[in-house]
Amino acid sequence: MMENLPLIVFLTCFVLIFLLRMPIPTGMIAACAMYFLTDGLTRGYSFLGMMTGQEGQLHLVAQKTIEAIFTNTTIIAVPLFIFAANVMNAGKITEYVFGVCKGLVGRFPGGLAHVNVLASLVFSGMTGSAVADASGLGKMEIDAMRAEGYDDGFSCAITAASATIGPIFPPSIPAVIYAMLTGASVGALFMAGMMPGVILAVALCVYVAFISKKRRYPRSAPPKLGAYLRYCLKAIWAMLTPVILLVGIYTGVMTPTEAGAIAGAYSLVIAIFAYRILKWDGFKQVILDTVKGTGSVSIMVGAASAISFIFAKEQIGVRLGNWILSVTDSKYVFLIVVNLIILALGMFVDTSVIQLVMIPILWPVAQVFDINIIHFGLIIIFNMMLGLSTPPFGMCLFITSGISGTPLKDVIKEIWGPIIVMLIVLLIITFIPESVLFLPRMFHMM
Repeated sequence: MMENLPLIVFLTCFVLIFLLRMPIPTGMIAACAMYFLTDGLTRGYSFLGMMTGQEGQLHLVAQKTIEAIFTNTTIIAVPLFIFAANVMNAGKITEYVFGVCKGLVGRFPGGLAHVNVLASLVFSGMTGSAVADASGLGKMEIDAMRAEGYDDGFSCAITAASATIGPIFPPSIPAVIYAMLTGASVGALFMAGMMPGVILAVALCVYVAFISKKRRYPRSAPPKLGAYLRYCLKAIWAMLTPVILLVGIYTGVMTPTEAGAIAGAYSLVIAIFAYRILKWDGFKQVILDTVKGTGSVSIMVGAASAISFIFAKEQIGVRLGNWILSVTDSKYVFLIVVNLIILALGMFVDTSVIQLVMIPILWPVAQVFDINIIHFGLIIIFNMMLGLSTPPFGMCLFITSGISGTPLKDVIKEIWGPIIVMLIVLLIITFIPESVLFLPRMFHMM
């Protein structure tokens, strides 16, 4: 019992993080500190000796946290994409994305709901952030749908669901973090996310078409060709963003990290000079939001490094692997178990925590089953994004409810249809690996 006491204390502290609503990064570090303190006390070390670093391993909390932040170059891409997303929202670049998509698909029944999905797919090629999509494009989309008579709950639900395309389709912040944790190729992960992202967008459009026909949602008046072409010409600077990023990455001109820098710089230039929308006050707010977002992510990544050390020390992955192998030797049964675990956690736990805590546990077990690292990554990422729209604590549900003033219960009532659609797509990418691996193999990226 005593030999397992540090782990029990760690897990108890970890649960209390969420029950007491502590800031998650701080809580993760506190849980790690409690583990090493308990471990030292059970070994007979003095409290003063551990606090001064003369005894025990308490100093590893700070050491592992700092090492993860300052020695891993992959993580540099995260603040760059956060900055790019903030600039695009503050610079109203999202408005041009919405306008172009409305002209393309707004004329169909339930047109604005289709625009919602298509705009999210385009915007995902710029930022890789579901939260940026839901909070930036979301407000505009929900207001437009409300003006044309769509139910508020449905508008929020389809906005929340379509926002999850952002971190699946490249570029993707969760893909960067997964690569950092497992050593996978960021470029291959980006390429692998294209087909699942498109499949999800098509599936959501099919759902929208069904609901729109059933509820007789309106279609938008088609724009006059000349006016629409002039608008597209004005919007071309914004629409070029995903083209520059993806072509740059896959032609080898730039790395994903460099692409994040280019995305931020390009969006800043067009917001200031091409559209003349982003002013000094707006730019200061962009910097502030980026620093806040980067700080939170960086501390969580650092704390996750300490947690990974604890899991390795306690051989959690080995224990879990041995238990699963004693139950089944089928990799598909294992993948079902993984999906159920991530789905269950996604209902209650922040997706960043799921990724940073669970991947170091699950990936070593996946290797035993000879599961492709890129395939496994997309399964995890897709599943986590599903958690963003899953009650009771899906982040996108709260964002769309908050920005629109729609009661959360109305959003939850309407989200179950999109969730079923996303679950079907999750099963496709889980059991048909080529739906993920086809493009990376075609371009010899793996």
